[in-house]
Amino acid sequence: MTGKAQVVVFASQKGGSGKTTVSAHMAVQAELSGAGPVALVDTDPQGSMAKWWNARASSVPAFARISVPDLGRDIKLLADAGYRLIIIDTPPAVTSTIAEVITHADLVVLPTRPSPHDLRAVGPTVDIVQMQGKPLVFVINSATARARITGETAVALSQHGTVAPVTLHHRVDFAASMIDGRTVGEVSDSSRSAVEVANLWAYLDDRLMRMRASDPRDLLDRPPRSTFEADILSPATAGMSGQEVEEDEDALENQPGYALAAAGAPPPPPGPAASANSNWDGIDRRKADSGPPPGKPDRRRASHQPFGRRFTA
Repeated sequence: MTGKAQVVVFASQKGGSGKTTVSAHMAVQAELSGAGPVALVDTDPQGSMAKWWNARASSVPAFARISVPDLGRDIKLLADAGYRLIIIDTPPAVTSTIAEVITHADLVVLPTRPSPHDLRAVGPTVDIVQMQGKPLVFVINSATARARITGETAVALSQHGTVAPVTLHHRVDFAASMIDGRTVGEVSDSSRSAVEVANLWAYLDDRLMRMRASDPRDLLDRPPRSTFEADILSPATAGMSGQEVEEDEDALENQPGYALAAAGAPPPPPGPAASANSNWDGIDRRKADSGPPPGKPDRRRASHQPFGRRFTA
């Protein structure tokens, strides 16, 4: 750590992963929760963070104009000026800039969308973080409620680092709030998006607090205390059907206590049973389902694989 300030770097080589959106929301939420003063630093040549900050009506968090070669010196100056948290946004590419910025990080946050392209793109960034021995947290961002790939993404990422137990879901209000320099919590602090942002910051803040206290548990990447003690990696519906729908999110998103399927988990409920007089043979004629050829096994029902534990219906 540098002085009394902690440095959180948001990094990913994949463009569109949500680094700027997530880092801006975490900075504002940190101020709202009393973890400030917070300073924002934008090292992305596109200047998306700077443009968002210039559109803000509020003066917090502060924005620091810092060049990468002077980053170490200026971080110390910010700490001496009383800033407790410094959040740095980085460019969407693996460059010497990212490597230099990460050397100053106390924690690296890697926002990742649940898609194959994003999963393939995290490798180089993870390599840089691991080579420098920095703590890493993946944040699944812009997820679709009840989509199987969200759970699969969490499992894949967990092989390479800690996955935050809070998922940020794709909603229009994230982009809409950023247009005029605000965040979802500043538009409506009771919205689903605002609650997710608050919970994600609570998790990151808890981790930073344990790092400040030099808690040895942090070295083990154990789940933090308080409301995040469950072993969850993703929303409770990650093992359900891949159908992507939005309804009933309150009952589905970020439910604690839903972890890997236990051994011997019951299979899905069977189809309708035939009565003694129906002569129903298990084939749905309305869907032109003629079944397998005689003597061949019926493989029409796909196997289910919640969180990597495979069983056949």
